[in-house]
Amino acid sequence: MEKGKIKVTAENIFPIIKKFLYSYNEIFLRELISNAVDACVKIKTLANLGKLNIKVNKLEIEVKVDKAKKILRIADNGIGMTIAEVKKYINQIAFSSAEEFLKKYKTEDAIIGNFGLGFYSSFLVSDKVEILTKSYQQGIHSVHWICDGTPNFILRDAKKEKIGTVILLHLNEKYKEFLEDYKILELLKKYCRFLPIPIKFKNKIINNTHPLWKKKSLEINEKEYRDFYKELFPEILEDPLLWIHLNIEHPFKLTGILYFSKLTNPMDLKKDKIHLYQNQVFVTEHLEGIVPDFLSFLKGVIDSPDIPLNVSRSHIKSNITLKKISNYITRKIADRLTKMFLKDRKSFEKNWKNIKLIIEYGMISEPIFYEKAKAFALYSDINGKYFLFSEFLEKIKKKQKSKANKIICFYATNLDEQNLYIENVLQKGYKVLLLDTQLTVHLIQKLETDIKNLSFVRVDSQNIENIFMEKKGTNLTQQEKNTLKKEIGKTIDNKKFKIKFENLNENYLPFIINIPEFIRRINEINLMRNFKEKNYYNYNLVVNTNNKIIKRILRENKQEIKTTLIRDSLEFILLCHNLLKGKNKNSLIKRILENICTCYKI
Repeated sequence: MEKGKIKVTAENIFPIIKKFLYSYNEIFLRELISNAVDACVKIKTLANLGKLNIKVNKLEIEVKVDKAKKILRIADNGIGMTIAEVKKYINQIAFSSAEEFLKKYKTEDAIIGNFGLGFYSSFLVSDKVEILTKSYQQGIHSVHWICDGTPNFILRDAKKEKIGTVILLHLNEKYKEFLEDYKILELLKKYCRFLPIPIKFKNKIINNTHPLWKKKSLEINEKEYRDFYKELFPEILEDPLLWIHLNIEHPFKLTGILYFSKLTNPMDLKKDKIHLYQNQVFVTEHLEGIVPDFLSFLKGVIDSPDIPLNVSRSHIKSNITLKKISNYITRKIADRLTKMFLKDRKSFEKNWKNIKLIIEYGMISEPIFYEKAKAFALYSDINGKYFLFSEFLEKIKKKQKSKANKIICFYATNLDEQNLYIENVLQKGYKVLLLDTQLTVHLIQKLETDIKNLSFVRVDSQNIENIFMEKKGTNLTQQEKNTLKKEIGKTIDNKKFKIKFENLNENYLPFIINIPEFIRRINEINLMRNFKEKNYYNYNLVVNTNNKIIKRILRENKQEIKTTLIRDSLEFILLCHNLLKGKNKNSLIKRILENICTCYKI
């Protein structure tokens, strides 16, 4: 028997490990299972290199709970340790056997360990930890190591016959939840469900040792992709729309599968559905810095040994490599979307409505993605026909040129509410896009900045004749204008409306309500940012001086009729714009019903 002290630089190393290295107590199981996987991978590597004189049995890790004795047992049939290796890798903290193994054998097999600290996470939940281990090397005694969470340990020979390592955790009373089968299964499913060595618990293998992202995309059919999506997210009932298989070898290693699911409402924007793995070990769902923000709304898996993590693997360390990875993923996603678009445009168009919110977010937030998205980003006209913007621009650039020599791109955001204005634009032979997401205002500003002499105009923002030709004057005298302003002021809030007079088509509406494009954009941006709406003149009220109703109002001598004509016609227009509220709305509806009764003698 030998007794001694673990070589550390401070007597209180264990409290430091507990307090600062590991954020969550449950991490201990991930670390111990990862060590067991490494032990199995090492012996498999030696066998493949022809450096073993023994037959390697089927590699496996087993987790058992002894509730009566308050012991959690993790056993593997991997490479095992000699007494010298226990002294070197267990008694010396932060000495990584994995790192040394990789240097010695120059293997490309995935080894998880890096820091040589994972084993000590066992003291997060244990009063005492035991190691029973037997090396693959012949003629070497088995080893029994015991430690009570202080720098003191006991090291002695053991009677273990089978090659491998057993870890016995004598759990602290505070952590008796880890003696519950459901809790252990939960943690194994969370952290270990895709590890490359079979893990047995309750006599069942709980992990998928060959996850889909480790295979080549040409070897995988559509059903397998959909089934894997259900395996990752069993709570999601709908199938994914599209998926992208990542397989990057240079300048860094990264594999993964990212899924696009149906997304039409910003309330659906739920992050943290991309799981980060490192050599098939679950690390985190928080991928800030690894994928750009817009891709964090996708779902799936990314696995990379090259992502820099802190000692506990709980947090990603920011460095220049992360930015390169993020940019590379962005380009890869854009390239794959381009290929999908070119290969099957009809199918791509069919899915566009459900993915465009993510694409638009990427376009306004990531310059790299914006440039590449020009090849596949679609824009729908009001009839549901899709165009690349370059295609749409080609159709409008000659006919829709303003008097200021700008290409005018008309758009609507709501087909029902803006129907009157849409029809007016269409009658003139102009084309209209439907831009109806919450990101429209940001997207059109991006396009206007990028494309010279392009201007977006919403169909209800101004009288379109004024865009293409000189504004027509009216034949009204100043007195007539003042009279109309005074009468109109009885129906509307003068602080909310700016009254203008224009000589439009006599068959067009007597009153047209619009919000100037620039002011409306500012209001929308402020509302998106949760700013308080400012007291702008939010609306223009255009009086069509050529309309029959307006002409009748000016001719009418009876004040009561004049007031009623303005009130009824103007309130009806306000109602169409959902700007008539409360008592005024109820009063108008009541008058309309009374007129119907009178007309039909009911």
